[in-house]
Order: sequence, then structure tokens, then C-alpha cells
Amino acid sequence: MKEGTTPQAIIDKYHEAMKQDFDDLSISFDIYHRTSSPLHHETAQEFFTYLSERNELEIKESEQYFDEATKTFLADRFIKGTCPNCNSNRAYGDQCENCGRTLSPDELINPVSTLSGQAPVKKKTSHWYLPLGKHEAFLREWILKEHKDDWRATVVGQCKSWIEGGLQSRAVTRDLDWGIKVPVTDAAGKVLYVWFDAPIGYISATKQWALNNNKDWKPYWYDADTQLVHFIGKDNIVFHCIIFPVMLKLHGNILPVNVPANEFLNLEGDKMSTSRNWKLEMRDYINDFVKPENGGGQCVDMLRYYLTQIAPETKDSEFTWKGYQDAVNSELVSIFGNFVNRTWVLMHKLCSGKVPKLHEAVLEEDDKKIIEEIRAKSNIENLIEAYKFRDALYEVIDLSRKGNQYMQKKEPWIVAKKLAEAPAAQQSIDNTMHLCLQLTANLAIFINPFLPNTAKKMLHLMKVVDKMLDWQNAGSLKLLSVGYSLRAPELLFRKIEDEEIKLQIDKLKDGLVKAAGETQKINTVEEKQPISVKPEIVFDDFAKIDLKVGTIVAAEKVEKADKLLKLSIDLGFETRTIVSGIALHYSPEEIVGKQVTVVTNLAPRKMRGIESNGMILMAEDASGKLHFVKPENAINPGAGVS
Repeated sequence: MKEGTTPQAIIDKYHEAMKQDFDDLSISFDIYHRTSSPLHHETAQEFFTYLSERNELEIKESEQYFDEATKTFLADRFIKGTCPNCNSNRAYGDQCENCGRTLSPDELINPVSTLSGQAPVKKKTSHWYLPLGKHEAFLREWILKEHKDDWRATVVGQCKSWIEGGLQSRAVTRDLDWGIKVPVTDAAGKVLYVWFDAPIGYISATKQWALNNNKDWKPYWYDADTQLVHFIGKDNIVFHCIIFPVMLKLHGNILPVNVPANEFLNLEGDKMSTSRNWKLEMRDYINDFVKPENGGGQCVDMLRYYLTQIAPETKDSEFTWKGYQDAVNSELVSIFGNFVNRTWVLMHKLCSGKVPKLHEAVLEEDDKKIIEEIRAKSNIENLIEAYKFRDALYEVIDLSRKGNQYMQKKEPWIVAKKLAEAPAAQQSIDNTMHLCLQLTANLAIFINPFLPNTAKKMLHLMKVVDKMLDWQNAGSLKLLSVGYSLRAPELLFRKIEDEEIKLQIDKLKDGLVKAAGETQKINTVEEKQPISVKPEIVFDDFAKIDLKVGTIVAAEKVEKADKLLKLSIDLGFETRTIVSGIALHYSPEEIVGKQVTVVTNLAPRKMRGIESNGMILMAEDASGKLHFVKPENAINPGAGVS
């Protein structure tokens, strides 16, 4: 309406734009389908008719919001008001933009129509409903018993809350002039509600894929051997775990075996919002980073790496541009890329650019350990199959870290200097380089599910075909043949410079200012202020945080991490290990004995292979220097902060 165009024109435009974005970021689909297609309309109408004819739907009269100025019933998104959960005025009739809670229009406080700006009135209308309450016993058995251990706790917990809160009948039709027409006589002006027809799109997409590939679509939705997995965000849990499964069960289809829903990904201290221009656009990243002069495919994989590393699998996480830079420079460049590059440089220098022989008779203990590491693919495999992609990626990077450590212990460049007086030393060099090359080949397989462009570049360096990336090849010590000539070294990744990060942060600030319209209303654009103002909280939110005073009893640098210190903190009742990014501000020696304020109930997180159990609070002054937040006078460790 704002653009003076039609819904069809809008979706035509964005379908093609997003399809191109996905392609440019190496994100592929077996089929990228549309719910506006005739095949989907037909499939959704058949689904509705099947349920209606079997009396699985009920017709009820209800009152819905109506805009008298525009003479139309209002879609949920056309109603705005105050959220009953967080009191934000950024709530719509389907969801709050601030806290993410799923809403219905009746829950909004002081609702207004976004079409006219006037308060809507209630008007009677009749619709078809799905009576979810009739299926409570099935949902309890299926989710709360059968899947209580293999689904994510956050998913089961949200489902439990919905079920125990009482399942209400859910309307499956709506009064709108855009959408899939209700296939019933005298239902003019009524369409299928988007939440009802959208998941049916999985079925219609399967049908289209089958048509395109001369396949039968039915086994994918009726065969018990099929595994259906929904990868979604937490705001869609109710649809994919409760509503759609009820629809599938009534229709005789298979049920999902898992719904590994992610929590929310925030941006620089605040929730993303397109209306406030607080967002990351795929096309912006592509235009700024994914071009030949900037590394092209390198930058695609660098973003894929960071997004996987911070994926909100069990709790909300945060994208920061500084975090992106640190992940690329400190891990991809300094660990993974460094190992591959060192291996290639030394292989050309010490082995004439060819794969040397493995002398099994003189294998040393370090050689045997790295062989065990190469063969232990089950760790990564099991994590991927459990949808723990962050942990799986960590294992891959850690394997390259172990490769660096192995090479550093073996020091083939030092051993090479002794060849004149000890010719047998060549066998040690051969073994080291052979195992490092076989490890690199395995790393290409392991990294491929996460960073496909990197894997392909590694294949190029090794002069091998794509077939080597098949997962069944992982763990092999014979991926590269003895005597095989390999290409000259090339860097897998480039460093991200400070200027690039500053440009992105400045663009983010400028976008926020532009959206607000008045610079003086936004206190996030001052040079030394945080980028964003975090959302308002209530006392109950603060009360969830357990703050205690602790004393640092030991501190040490974390290996190959310029910013991290490993701290041992006495909390009175126990001593905790906490990893903190303060190494650029304090040396380990100067902070032992200092008192700090600790968030003690923060979920554990692995950082550089060390499990960090908590977080210390720091304050940042105008110059960027960090200072400890601590009591005015010394106090016993374990004292609470309130």
C-alpha cells in the first residue's frame, strides 16, 4: 500500500532478490519454492477440504478488529499497540518486535490500525477453526514424553508452556483480499490464514521438486522411513511443534523427528528491526565484502563461520562487527588458515612440493597422537547429527589447532638443518609432513558442511576432485598419494582490517539516525557512547541475574588469544574458571588478589577450548580502558550484589 503496488509485484521482486542473495552466499536449496504458486494454492485447498469434510474443523462466529475508516477487517500485522509482556510500543497483532513474544490482536494494549491510525472496532464474522484442545493428549505423549530428551530443552519447554496453558481453537481462515481462497461456496472475501497454508508449502514444494525431477513426492510425506526436520527460529516453535503436527496427524502424514529451533540473534546490543533500520542485509554484506578484490568466496565463508560460531542454539546470542573481526583474524586466519599455509610452505621447501612417504617403523608418540586425532571423526559426526553445529565447528577448528601444535613440537624446519650429520632425520621430516598433509585433506572434508568455498579452495591446492569431500572418506590417512605433486601455497583467508569494521559500525549508526529522523533523539550516535540503547527491563528481569563478589586467585594468558585471560575466581562457596577478554588492559600478574563482580548463573561457554563459567563485570571509560566493577571496600568472597 505504501509503495502503491500489489502483493504479487512485491513478492516477485523479493523472491528473485533473495534467491540471488542466497546464491551469492553459497546457500543452496533442492528447491526454492513459493506459496504464491498455483500448485501451492491447489495443495493448501485440498488440505483444507480434507480436514473440513472429516469434521476436523469447526465454524465459529467471533469478533475481529475492523477499521471503519478503510472499511476492512485488519490482518494481525495491520494492528499495532503496546506489548502486554514487556510494555514496548513496538508490538503488532502477531508478535512483539521488542521481546519476540507471539501475540494475538486481543492481547495488545491500546491497539490502533496501521492503515488509518485510528482505534479499530470489533465486528462479528464467521471462520473455520482448528480445535487444538482435542489433541492435547496426543501432544503431551508425543512431545513431553517421546521427545523430552532428544529435542532441545528450550523447544520442549516452550511446548510445555503452551500445552499446560490450555490449547485454544485456532482460526484457519481470515477476511482478506489477498491469499488462498477458501474452497467453499459462499466464502467470498475469505482466505486461508497464512499460518495454516504456509507450512503446507513444504508439501507443495516437495511436489514441485518431484515434478522437476520425475520423482514421486508421496514417500517424503507418508513413508515411515522419511525424516522430517524443521530448522526454525523460536518464534515459530508453536507452529512447527504443535499446530502443524496436529494438521499432519489428521491428514495422515509423517511427523517431524526433530525441531532444532534457534533462539534470537541480536545485533550490537539490541534486537534487530527493519523498521528502525537496525539490521544486517545480505545484499549489503555481499556488496561490501563479496567481491574479487576483497576475497570473494573467502568473505562468504568468513561470514558463514562467524554466524555458525555465534548461532543462538540454546540462548539468544549477538552479532557484533568486532566479534566478526576477532573470529576471522584470531581463528580462521591464525589457526585454521595458518596450519594449512605452514603445511604447504614447508611441503614445498622440505619435500619438493610432493607428498612424502610415511615411515611407519619410526613413528614417534606425537605422530601416533595426531593419527588418532585424524581418525576420530565420530566426535564431529555425532555433534552434527545432534544439531550441535557450534560445537561441531569448534571441533574442526580445534583439530587444526592440534595440527599447529603438532608441527610446532616436531619442528621439521629445525630437523632439516641436521640432515648433513644425521641423514635419518629425513624420515622424521617425511612423517611430519605426510601427516600434516593428510590432516589438511581431512580438514577439507570436515570444514565442507560449514565453509564450502574454503573446502573447494583446499581441493584446488591438493589437485583433487570434489569426490574426496564425501563424508565416508573422513578419517583416512590415504587421501593424498605418496609422490603426488601439489600446487603452490595460497592463503585461505585474509585479515579483516579495523577500517572495514569502523565503516560497518558507522553505516549501522547512520541507518538508525535516518530511521529515527532526528539525530538529537538518539543517544547512540555519540562517538564514545555504546552503539545502541538496550531495551527496557522490569525488576523481574534483573532479579534473574545472580551477582556475587569474587576474588581473583590466579590468572594466565590463553594460548594464541591476544585478548583473553583465564581467571580462577574464589566465590566463597567454590572457585570458578572464567575466561575474560581483558588481556589488552591488564597483565595476569597485576590482577591477582583483586575483587570483582561476577555473573554466576550465566550458562557455561567454551572459549578456546576452556569452559568459562560466568562473567566478570567491567566498565569502559571514554578512552576505551576497562575498569573492574567492585565493592568500595574489601568484602568476603561470595557476598551477593543487589
